[in-house]
Amino acid sequence: MHKRLIVPHALFQIMIRRLAHQLIETHRDFSNSVILGLQPRGIFVADRLQQTLQEILGITVQTGYLDITFHRDDFRRRATPLAPNATKVEFSLEGKRVILVDDVLYTGRSVRAALDAMISYGRPAQVELLVLIDRQYTRDLPIEATYTGQRVDSLHSQRVEVTWQGPDSAEDVIWLLTLTPDQEEPHATA
Repeated sequence: MHKRLIVPHALFQIMIRRLAHQLIETHRDFSNSVILGLQPRGIFVADRLQQTLQEILGITVQTGYLDITFHRDDFRRRATPLAPNATKVEFSLEGKRVILVDDVLYTGRSVRAALDAMISYGRPAQVELLVLIDRQYTRDLPIEATYTGQRVDSLHSQRVEVTWQGPDSAEDVIWLLTLTPDQEEPHATA
């Protein structure tokens, strides 16, 4: 496996702040806007955005976590069942402007599943998509992000790995991994 750093820590921090400022330009005071992080990895982006928006605006933006496990189009096609993650949506989405958040946009299938799962919590007035990394040329469905941290040209034999600062890493960074043929997964549906 070949591992290449595509977003170093300093750029990662700039990217998060830029995305937060873009959201402020569109949503102003967030009085009718909510952030929904897609489980499992989009919740880290959602939490970081919420923290950054609180630092900048001094307000807490309603933020929730959305599990899409049972809405995936490959749910029943896997050899081993997927384990669901916790959904934490403690507010109605009825009439709200929803910002769906994920770390990497790959095939678009996770976003399609999120759109289905979200309807259980009300009918939003508008839905936007924010991703840290948009893997271009790998889309299976016609889904495009409204806000993008960075676009990356990638192949199906590559994987994007977002590493968050914590016990396992000293810094927030993003890697592009090129897998060897024996490491490659079948065409993923994330």
